[in-house]
Amino acid sequence: MRRLTGPTVLAALTLLVPPPPAGASSPAGRQAAFARAALRYGVPESVLLAVSYLESRWDAHDGLPSVSAGYGPMHLVDPSAGAGGAAAATRPAGDAGDAGDTARPSGDAARESAGDGRAAVPPAVPPADTLHRAAELTGLAPAELRRDPSANILGGAALLADHQRRVGGRPGADPADWYGAVARYSGATDAGTAAAFADEVYATIRSGAARVTDDGERVVLPADPTAAPERGPGETGLPAAPASAAPDCPPALACEWLPAAYRRLRKGGHGNHDRYPGTRPIDYIVIHDGESPYDVMTRLVKDPTYVSWHFTLRSSDGHIAQHLRAGDVGWHAGNWYFNSRSIGLEHEGYLARGGAWYTEAMYRASARLVRYLARKYDVPLDRAHILGHDNVPGATPATVQGMHEDPGPYWDWDHYFTLLGSPLTGVRGREVSLVSAAAGARPANSARSVMIKPDYAANTSFFSGCAKSGRCRRGSGTVWLHVRPSPASPLVRDIGKHPTGASTYSVYDHAGRASTGQRYAFAGRRGDWTAIWYLGQRAWFYDPAGARRSVPAAGPLVTPRPGLTSVKVYGRAYPEASAYPPGIPVQQPAPLQYTLPAGQFYSLGLTRRASYLHTGGFSPASHRVVAGRTRYHQIQFGHRVMFVKAEDVTVVPG
Repeated sequence: MRRLTGPTVLAALTLLVPPPPAGASSPAGRQAAFARAALRYGVPESVLLAVSYLESRWDAHDGLPSVSAGYGPMHLVDPSAGAGGAAAATRPAGDAGDAGDTARPSGDAARESAGDGRAAVPPAVPPADTLHRAAELTGLAPAELRRDPSANILGGAALLADHQRRVGGRPGADPADWYGAVARYSGATDAGTAAAFADEVYATIRSGAARVTDDGERVVLPADPTAAPERGPGETGLPAAPASAAPDCPPALACEWLPAAYRRLRKGGHGNHDRYPGTRPIDYIVIHDGESPYDVMTRLVKDPTYVSWHFTLRSSDGHIAQHLRAGDVGWHAGNWYFNSRSIGLEHEGYLARGGAWYTEAMYRASARLVRYLARKYDVPLDRAHILGHDNVPGATPATVQGMHEDPGPYWDWDHYFTLLGSPLTGVRGREVSLVSAAAGARPANSARSVMIKPDYAANTSFFSGCAKSGRCRRGSGTVWLHVRPSPASPLVRDIGKHPTGASTYSVYDHAGRASTGQRYAFAGRRGDWTAIWYLGQRAWFYDPAGARRSVPAAGPLVTPRPGLTSVKVYGRAYPEASAYPPGIPVQQPAPLQYTLPAGQFYSLGLTRRASYLHTGGFSPASHRVVAGRTRYHQIQFGHRVMFVKAEDVTVVPG
């Protein structure tokens, strides 16, 4: 086969990219802007395109800053804007902490309220100001570099050319000569992280990329399998990272070991995590955003009176710090059962603040880390095991209302699972039956489950509380759930989140919506609307034939066993009282406010024997694992996963 030339590949790839939305700007606009900027500053076009892809996936984000104060397709950083922009969102107070184990010491009493239950934090260290440096190099106004994508691309090209000069390189068309400049563009301060960023850029050049941006621009980076840099990690011109012994990072990621505090506190307590006795079972990896800058989070985790997690990821370059070994129990999920069986990742960022967005560099570093951890600890790559903090249930009825909502609707689960190598595809060749019947009345060849899967960019849902105006409309990974198939009908009720009120359209309220990748039992179809079973009720979401927000799915379902009108739902899979040895306080299973009625079906995620980790003090020698006989099924009951006792339900194929 003859080797395809660049223009030929470009033409072929262009055919694979869907057309931009009606009324969008010229398809060639952004592509031409990259070509002009590359020519003007002597930067290889493939390098410029790949660097921009690693920063923003070529998106403009409506001129709003990232979580690390970067603007536009080239992520030009303006520290004066503040991380995530100057506009703080309206966030409800309240934090469930790590409730549920009254015997486990914690630093809860020592924390000071900061609006979201976290401790008062030190000021952040501002990032390097690349936006104003780009203004100096191009002569363009900072405001134009923030607002105009074409100007922003010129600024990024000028910065790359400036980095090339600083590392002793020359302008030229060979991408292999630009490794040092690409590494420095990351903003990393150590050679390992800069090299990891540059390696991802060159991997993108070799594989190619093509997509339509958030503002309707078709952009293509032709694949160049021969692109290989002539410089290696030791030639970035940056200092090496501090000596690190991060025990749970893949070799290709330059992880830093910044251990969390583990020490005795006054009055007999200890902080800020626990050491597990023996080999810890790991069922979950929990994705958080930190609602704080990276340097603030990495300082807080060293405070013994604060909480802890396993990894912190930096937005600008994807740098990773590890704080706990995977065998240690972090205090991060707000539910002790999940803490004892999970690894927690905090990402620099904000659920909703000034339109803040997550960088591609951080998405990729996170995905590489999670893929490695999942393989090492045998965690399945699905939404029953890879959870958001917003999917973790309250441990007891008293804690349900205060559970956290991060990473929220703007975390792109669809893209993230693609990066994990486990795309959210549903079941091909099966169609959801278009009958308005209960799950058990469907034809045998119809799907009994659906997976929520809207097109993130096109799914411009309305939310309140996430911008200066208090409202915003942008792409998201969630769908609104209504009591009837009509946008005018109320959102479904969540009696745990809102005991006396209605669900809201707040960006911080998950009560009336479902998220990408979650699987629910199909409960009916009417016109352009699909129904699912959700929190004990039928919930409807807009799912038109021309722009589906769900795909057929398969998997086991649970329903109350014959003879039961309903079954209890739990926030933790704790043992029966008889399993506790003398001296260890019994942790009552404590059913939540919800029940699962007869005739309804819910997707089964995993099944486990009951267990409880008792931490009797500072020394791991005092810890005990209480194992019970009760078997629990984890189900997707609402936006959060919950548990039912296996003896109460029947498992049916889905």
